[in-house]
Amino acid sequence: MPAVTAPAHQKGDCFVDFEEKVFEDVKAEPGQKALVKFHTVAFEGSIGFVNLLQATRLQRKGFETSILLYGPGVTLGLQRGFPRLGDESFPGHQNYANQIAKFIEEGGKVYACRFALQALYGHGEPSLLPGIRPISPLDVLDIVLIHQRDNAFILDTWTL
Repeated sequence: MPAVTAPAHQKGDCFVDFEEKVFEDVKAEPGQKALVKFHTVAFEGSIGFVNLLQATRLQRKGFETSILLYGPGVTLGLQRGFPRLGDESFPGHQNYANQIAKFIEEGGKVYACRFALQALYGHGEPSLLPGIRPISPLDVLDIVLIHQRDNAFILDTWTL
């Protein structure tokens, strides 16, 4: 059996060149928009949180950015906590709430489908995080069409 002679990795070691950026740092041109659509369940994978970070990054690059929570995506916008709302019962429990709050503070808009909220997940508008705008299920398609008409960048998050 071969012997391992390489020293053990140490805290602070790097395995990749994290400073090299291959592509230009694209910034929005005046009036450019972006829409990030979420059709994913909170806490069922990393895609919901990763794309909240992407939405924040788009906002910081100058895009007028909106988030659409529909279907299971509305679960990202629900108030949660234990034993009380807002309490973090495990590390990362409030990641969605904190990132959505930061996104809204920085000028982003967040919309949540009322149909998914009530009919699918049994919640009402008071269950939403502050700053999230509930919308009619008829608006779900229209917000996409409006962004498409405006040549916006659209990022889909579609996983179950």
